[in-house]
Amino acid sequence: MSTGVIISLMRASIVEVIKLVAPVLGLALIVGLIVGILQATTSIQEQTLTFLPKLLVILIVLALLGGAMFSDLGQFTTNLFNRIPDFAK
Repeated sequence: MSTGVIISLMRASIVEVIKLVAPVLGLALIVGLIVGILQATTSIQEQTLTFLPKLLVILIVLALLGGAMFSDLGQFTTNLFNRIPDFAK
């Protein structure tokens, strides 16, 4: 297995991870920012207040996009397993 194949495999893996976590982390970041702004404007400095909205958004995103995310991950894994004989050359 050449260095180019390893780099290609690592690049594809990193892109796949980013595609899977970007919607979840992006929306959690946006919700955290909104809650932080609301806390700053209302002078409510309760640390646990940010946890529940972020948790709910993450659960909703996983419920809506979870099937597509796992399907994409399954296709990537199947493609990776199908390429194993090529790696042995």
